[in-house]
This record gives sequence, structure tokens and C-alpha cells, in this order.
Amino acid sequence: MALLAAGAAVWLLLTPFGPRSETFVELMPGSSTARIGQQLEAAGVVRSRYAFDLLRWFKKGTLRAGEYRFDHPAPVTEVYARIVRGDVLTRTVTIPEGESIFEIATRLEQAGFGARQEFMDAAVKETGLVADLDPQAKSLEGYLFPDTYRFPRKAGPEQICATMVRRFRAVASQLGLKENVHAVVTMASLVERETAVDEERPLVAGVFTNRLAKNMPLMTDPAVIYGLELEGRWRGAIHQSDLSLDTPYNTYLHTGLPPGPVANPGARSLRAAMEPAKTDYLYFVAAGANPQGRSLFARTLDEQERNVAGYRQAVKKAGGR
Repeated sequence: MALLAAGAAVWLLLTPFGPRSETFVELMPGSSTARIGQQLEAAGVVRSRYAFDLLRWFKKGTLRAGEYRFDHPAPVTEVYARIVRGDVLTRTVTIPEGESIFEIATRLEQAGFGARQEFMDAAVKETGLVADLDPQAKSLEGYLFPDTYRFPRKAGPEQICATMVRRFRAVASQLGLKENVHAVVTMASLVERETAVDEERPLVAGVFTNRLAKNMPLMTDPAVIYGLELEGRWRGAIHQSDLSLDTPYNTYLHTGLPPGPVANPGARSLRAAMEPAKTDYLYFVAAGANPQGRSLFARTLDEQERNVAGYRQAVKKAGGR
């Protein structure tokens, strides 16, 4: 009898069983071993819940909640190992440096994480996630750290926001960012949108720092564009009339930093904002607009006008207008 029982147990544990097409099983947090075994048996993933219970009793591993995908027959030992590893079903999404909440919301919607507006609403509602860092925050703009994430297939906007803010906190801690967080992140967001050239980031931050010290308007287009996006007036390209439209983010009309971040900066731009280059530059033509791929820095308005003329000539030569 003992040999028969042992043979039956081995057969139950090691003989492959299960679906040949996609089957999804969601294990809720706090579920007992018995409940998980029942779910797996009911879904046709394991032949017997008792075999799963026996393996859990013997191995004593921690079973991890989440949604699992099964698509081929497998022994109970394989199913158990996957649940102990937490091999849950996820979707991968990459958030590039410098994207705003508007762009992130669109990217998440395209990746299948719900409606764009739901994420936008969560980014405004969940400011408590950064209240200790930035009591002035009106949204999570600036604190949704750009990175590649693997989110559960059914992750909601609040869970996504919380994960991205946790990543920001980890990076901020590594950089030693503890003071003037609102101003640093706002500055970093401008730097991020103005140049993608790593060695230029401290110089751009230095130009903005110098202009702030002289009470000169920053005159940075990304801030103007962000103000237009908030009001639903962004037309896809900046027009001369936009520069005279009075929004709190119009840095042509208002001195000082804009009210808050205009994008979500990466670590290099955060570092540049914390340690701007010591320079006497007051102007620059941004690298993103220059076909030559470099920013052009100037100390005087005359130098800047020459740089702008050179930039326009380069655009014309490249076939632009």
C-alpha cells in the first residue's frame, strides 16, 4: 500500500498535465494553499489540488500573488516553482527620459493599460505620493521616473504611478537629492527637454541659473508648450502668438522658474540641475532644434544672434524652413 501511495504521489507530481491553449489564473493576496490548489485544479492547470498541497507542505515555499499564464501541460513541480518565483504575467513598457504625463498617458494606453485620461486623473489625484518631497506639487509631473517597467497585465493607474514614484525616490536617494526638490526637479525637466547631449546638460542648467540670478526670463519653449498642453491649446508646433499667450508657464512673459516640472527628467538631468556648470553663458540655441546636433552657447546677445543666424542657415541647408 505504501509503495502504491508513493507511486501515485510521484505520478501526480511529475506527470505533465494542463491546458494546451492560454489559461489565466489570478491568485489574490492572502490566499491559502488550499484555495490556490482549488483554483489551479478548477482551471485545469493541475490534475489534483491535493498534489499541489502536498508539494507546498514538503517544500514550504512562499506562494506569490498575481496573474499567471499557463499554455502547456506541465508537472505540478513546474507550476509550483513558477508561483514561488512570482513568474506573474506582465507587460513591458519603456518610458523615455523627458516625457510629460501627457505623453506617458498615451504610451500606457497604447500598451494596453487602460484609458489615457484615467492615468492623467491618477497623476493629479495621487500627489500624496510626493507630498513630503514637494508639498507644492499639483500633479506627479517630474516624479514619474523614466525607465523600463514590467507591470502586471491588470495594473491600474494608481499602481503604475506608485511604482514610478518609488523608482524616482530610489534615484533621488542615490544622487543625494534631499533639499529644494521642487526647484531641482523643475530645472531638471527644462534641461531634459532642451538637450539630449549629456555633456551639455550642466551647461544648459548653468545658463538657466545665470538668467535666474539676473532676473532674466528663461525664455524656454518647453515650458510654454507645457502651459499650452495644460489648457488644451497645444497645436503640435509653437507659433509666435503662443509666446505672447499669458499662462503661468510662459517663461517669455514671467521671470523665474515655471510653477512646476514640465516633464519627467532622468538621472543625468537631475544631476545637472543639482550641479550646474559655473559659466558666464546667458544664451543658447537648443541642440534639439539644430540639424548639427549640438547646442550653441553665447555670453552676449550679439553672439546669440550670430548663433541663431548660423542655426537658420543650417536648417535651410538641411532642407527645413
